[in-house]
Amino acid sequence: MKQQIARFSPHQNGKVFGVLLGLSTLVIVVPILIFGSFLLPAVDQNGNPFDFPVVLFAFFPIAYLVFGYLGVAFSCIVYNFVVKYIGGIEFEAKEG
Repeated sequence: MKQQIARFSPHQNGKVFGVLLGLSTLVIVVPILIFGSFLLPAVDQNGNPFDFPVVLFAFFPIAYLVFGYLGVAFSCIVYNFVVKYIGGIEFEAKEG
């Protein structure tokens, strides 16, 4: 039996995808922070002190969470507008 999705909730879907993107970014950022803080030299070629940009890497999960939420929420709003004219995403379901 074919069914169509008539509406996506922008806020709920944005929350879910924002959190998923933020958490999945942590999987990449945490090892970079750990290895970067221990393996990079403390000074550059000229002897100037070099600080690992911890704040920049700590910002990535937050940025992914915020922009993931905004992107998905906006996409849901556009989908909800367009579905009136062209129909929704169609899927087929069977009763188990």
